Amino acid sequence: MTTTLHARAVLLDMDGTLVDSTAVVERLWLQWAEPHGLDPAFVLEVVHGRQGHQSMAIMLPERDHSINLIENQQMLDRETDDVEGVVAIGGAQQLLEALQRHPHAIVTSANVALMTARMDAAGLAIPDLRVTAESVSASKPHPEGFLKAASLLGIEPADCVVFEDSEAGIQAGLAAGMVVIGVGSAAAGHSPTHAVPDLTHVTIVETGEGFSLTIV
Repeated sequence: MTTTLHARAVLLDMDGTLVDSTAVVERLWLQWAEPHGLDPAFVLEVVHGRQGHQSMAIMLPERDHSINLIENQQMLDRETDDVEGVVAIGGAQQLLEALQRHPHAIVTSANVALMTARMDAAGLAIPDLRVTAESVSASKPHPEGFLKAASLLGIEPADCVVFEDSEAGIQAGLAAGMVVIGVGSAAAGHSPTHAVPDLTHVTIVETGEGFSLTIV
């Protein structure tokens, strides 16, 4: 089945969407969780797509949030230093190259240092417009990041297409009023507008009023 979407801008998550960092994310978060006696399955359900301090608040709701902020920075530093196993998602490089002539942005819960480390490790060019953890006051699933990216690009939310993999990210894109393409085997279970196994199933075609995305 082939679907064609018309858009004026594309907003891209990083982890799980452009970059496969699952191994390092899960390894470091399970190490963090072990002293707290947390169920590993619960940890892995929570941490994807969110900023670390928000994940900690969900998993340890009684803990002073100031501790979460300190440990979140420590986690970001460890993640930035550990890029073992980080690779590009299939089709990511080709999609980014096709989008060079069109409005697009990366919208990630990572900070600038972590985004740069992972994109470099995966051999991917970073879009000129980046909305990172430093750019927003609310983490996904709040739509702030996607709405800010659309505003900076000068594009109405309804004319933006989001690529996301996590439940929190997909919820954020939908809450922003955008079409959301879920990427990866688990994404379809989070009710995106459309879903693809990876980015090789997406083609960008220029049109008179922006561009279209063909999903196969």
